[in-house]
Amino acid sequence: MKKWMLDNLPGIWVVAVFVIGMALVANHANATETGKSKAEWNALYVEAGCMDLNFFQREVCKTKVFQKTNWSESKYQLKGFFEKLDLN
Repeated sequence: MKKWMLDNLPGIWVVAVFVIGMALVANHANATETGKSKAEWNALYVEAGCMDLNFFQREVCKTKVFQKTNWSESKYQLKGFFEKLDLN
């Protein structure tokens, strides 16, 4: 048994590192959806007029609406952070 383990030590180390790595990242793979539902996004896209365009223009329009919606929220969060930071 000892001779077998010594002959296969590199393979055993690779398997051990892989198993330990998988155990460490197992909890980080849980995806939770926080944000708007599909119906809410569709309402925003219809309001912006994205659904009346061809496929390529519709995807560009939807991307612009998505970025405008998400980036405006983060803009206000960042602004509030710098106001609390008080660099003066």
